[in-house]
Amino acid sequence: MAHDTHASTDEPDHETPWDIDGFHEECGVFGAFGSNDASVLTALGLHALQHRGQEASGIVTFDGSAFHAHRALGHVGDNFGADSPQMKELRGHIAIGHNRYSTSGNVNPLMEIQPFSSELAFGGFALAHNGNLTNAGRLRSSLIETGSLFQSSSDTEVIVHLVARSHQEGVTDRLIDALKQIDGAYSLVCIADDMLIGVRDPHGVRPLILGQRDDTWLLASESCALDIVGATAVRELEPGEMMIITKDGVQSLKPFQQVSPRFCVFEYIYFSRPDSVVEGRGVYHARKSIGAELAKESHTEADLIIPVPDSGVPAALGYAEESGVPFDLGIIRNHYVGRTFIQPSQKNRTDSVKLKHNANPAAVAGKRIILVDDSIVRGTTSRKIVTMMRNAGATEVHMRIASPPTTHPCFYGVDTPSQEQLIAAQMSVDEIAKEIGADSLSFISVDGMYNAIAGIARDAEQPQFCDACFTGEYPIRLASGLSAKRVSHGSARK
Repeated sequence: MAHDTHASTDEPDHETPWDIDGFHEECGVFGAFGSNDASVLTALGLHALQHRGQEASGIVTFDGSAFHAHRALGHVGDNFGADSPQMKELRGHIAIGHNRYSTSGNVNPLMEIQPFSSELAFGGFALAHNGNLTNAGRLRSSLIETGSLFQSSSDTEVIVHLVARSHQEGVTDRLIDALKQIDGAYSLVCIADDMLIGVRDPHGVRPLILGQRDDTWLLASESCALDIVGATAVRELEPGEMMIITKDGVQSLKPFQQVSPRFCVFEYIYFSRPDSVVEGRGVYHARKSIGAELAKESHTEADLIIPVPDSGVPAALGYAEESGVPFDLGIIRNHYVGRTFIQPSQKNRTDSVKLKHNANPAAVAGKRIILVDDSIVRGTTSRKIVTMMRNAGATEVHMRIASPPTTHPCFYGVDTPSQEQLIAAQMSVDEIAKEIGADSLSFISVDGMYNAIAGIARDAEQPQFCDACFTGEYPIRLASGLSAKRVSHGSARK
């Protein structure tokens, strides 16, 4: 039986104003097998993956006879400190953990925190999931109609119910049976029958990597989580691969129909940590290459290249090196903005970008500057930053964006605004430039993005990445009500 301890039930402030204009993190997962310090390794791994989800974290362990769990709102370090009583309770040689970005409106946010753990007919089962199921609504309705009781709004719980209801014999066959019923993107880790199991969806949209430290096997969303525990990256799980880790070693299964891989290209642009290696490519190098390609495509005369920190820094360095224009820090980021900071008035909400970014007038005054950022979503933050630069004395403010225009929402595990709120779906590039107050604006082209990351052109018939947020070409079928319709890049406004 799972033993659960919970922290404070205060609901987090999901609409912190410095975060509402942008992509929200996906999630991060980590697993460890074969160490009595499995929970400690998992907590460290989650700490390295904090950038993938900052609202809540959880760890579930198995000690050979019982499950133990702790789930809490807030950052990993706040809840899984080395001397915390929770860590002492997380006994066992197997552990899985999860960092979460949670959506607003949950009646009981603690019920949404993963990993989920349950007692099923075959024994204990715990699961953590990064991604999103596009047919979760239909499956959930069907399960409820036939008697299933849900405790959360998460589509991850759908997988648990499908495993519970499977008529297959072994737990791996039950999990395979469950996953064959779902559509969507997922990388998941689970504990069952004294095993650690990792799985990637057939398209490989979300990352998952296998690591080893002495006799301990590890699974993680990114290689940086292996680095922090001194582990060696063995290899990434292949799309559609199930990896079963037991005391006898590692077994690989490929139980799903083979399809063309479509790894999420935004992992390179924004989500993954710069020091990670994903799909065999260094993220930092990919971002610098994007910046260099952007300079080739759309450079204009300027005195300084300035990143919008922190995600714009590698691309800005690449842009500066390619263009020969000096790089400088014209914007300073405050890394200590608390997510529960309360703003007393709407006026303060309007000025809230200054909580996170502030101009460096000594660098920008009297200069023509090029701001390099990873993306523009709603446009509100870009407008404030352009204004901030002008107020600091910049004579010209040009913006260069290290991704193509974001015209479509993601349905595969990234919390994006609706299409009506995506400024690039409603305005042309020139109109966006006018809206944010920039002297000029350019985005990297889709082909330029592919060339920078992979050194290849985009295959129009079979794209190498999932780039649906830029092209509207969704590789995994969407449920009815989710529109995959391509929209014009014209001047329509809403």
